[in-house]
Amino acid sequence: MAENQDMSPVEMKVARQIEYYFGDHNLPRDKFLKEQLQLDDGWVSLETMLKFNRLKCLTTESSVIIAALQKSKTGLLEISEDKTKIRRSLNKPLPELNDEYKDALKHKSVYIKGFPLETTLDEIQEWLNGKGTIENIQMRRNLQRQFKGSVFICFDTEESSKQFLQRSDLKSFKDNELLVLSREDYHAKKAEERKQFKAEAKAKAKHDKEEKQKQAEEKEMGLLLGEQTGCLLKFSGALEKVSREDFHDLFSGHAKIKWVDFTRGAKEGTLLFDGSAKEALDKATEANGGTLQIKESDVTWEVLEGDVEKEVLKKIIEAQQESYSRSKGKGGRGRSGGRGRGGRRGRGGRDQGRTQYQGKKTKFDSDDEEAPQSPKKRELEGADADAPPAKVVKTENGS
Repeated sequence: MAENQDMSPVEMKVARQIEYYFGDHNLPRDKFLKEQLQLDDGWVSLETMLKFNRLKCLTTESSVIIAALQKSKTGLLEISEDKTKIRRSLNKPLPELNDEYKDALKHKSVYIKGFPLETTLDEIQEWLNGKGTIENIQMRRNLQRQFKGSVFICFDTEESSKQFLQRSDLKSFKDNELLVLSREDYHAKKAEERKQFKAEAKAKAKHDKEEKQKQAEEKEMGLLLGEQTGCLLKFSGALEKVSREDFHDLFSGHAKIKWVDFTRGAKEGTLLFDGSAKEALDKATEANGGTLQIKESDVTWEVLEGDVEKEVLKKIIEAQQESYSRSKGKGGRGRSGGRGRGGRRGRGGRDQGRTQYQGKKTKFDSDDEEAPQSPKKRELEGADADAPPAKVVKTENGS
C-alpha cells in the first residue's frame, strides 16, 4: 500500500483505500468493480469511484484522489490523460489464483489477536504505519459481522512478514496484550486446539454416559429394593453345618428375609431383610438371651452401610434379575410353593405365610442333601416333563 513521507494523512488514507480496491485481494472478489472494468478497457471514472462508501468518507474531491495517486510509489494504478479515470496498471496483472499463489500468500501473512472489539480499521492502519509494506488487512468478524478482535495482515513479501514478526513493539495495543503469530503457526495452533477439543468432548461424552448409567443403576436399585437402606446383615463364623433355612428359622417371628446369599459350607454370607437389619438383629438377639448363635455355633453379625452396602445390593439385584430371566426361559417351575434360594417346597406348619426367598441361580451343596424322593413322587415329577410348562408366577422375590 502507499506510504510516502510527502503525503498528507488524508492523501495517504485515500491512496491506500483505492489501491486496496484494485489490489490482489479485493479485485478478484469485487463483482461490481470487475463489471466496471469491462466497460472501458479497465478504466473506471473518478465519479464512479467516489460512490464507494469508505472512499467517500475520506474525500469527495477528485483532485485529492489524483494528488494521492500521483504521490504513491507503488505504481499499482494509472491515471488517464484528462485525469478523470483510473485503472490498474497493465504492467501489474492480477496473479493467477493457483496453489502456488495461495502458498505464497500464506507465507507472507501474519495473525494478530487482542484488539479491543470497538477498534476501527483506521486505528489498526495507523498502528501499522512504518511497520512494513502491507497489501491487505482482514478484520475477522463473526456471523453477526461483529469484529472478533483479531486480524490477518498480508505483507508484500515473505521477508517483510518475517521482519514484522521480529519486531519488539508488537506486544500491546492500547494496553491490550497482543498475540502475534505467523499464519502457519496460527493454523497449527488451531489444529491442536481442535484436536484437544475433540479429545475433551470425547472424554466428557464418555463420562456423561458412565454417569448416566450409574444413575440408572442406582435408580433401578432403589426401585427394586424400595429405596431401602440398612437392610443388609453380614454374617461369618463356623457355618459348615448351617443351611439357608436355618437363618429363616433363626429370624422367624422377628423379621422377614427377602434374600439369603449363602452357599453351604461357606464361612460367610449376607441376609437381605424387608426392613431394618439392625432391628431384626436386635429382636432375634433379645429373644435368644442376648447371644445370637446358629446351631450352637458362634456367629459374627454386621449391619452393612455406605458404599459396601450399595455394592452388595447391586450384586443381589443382578443375581435376582439373572435368576428371574433363567426361570422365564425354562418355563418357570414357578408353581405356588416353588423353591427360592434355599426355600422349601410348599409345606404346612411353620412355613405357611413365610415370604419366599431366592438367591443366585447356581447349584448349592445343600440342594443335594434333601431327603430322597419316594418312587411315587418321582413318577409324578417325571410325568410333568412331558406336559406343557406351567405358567410362571412371579413371586415376591422374583422367582
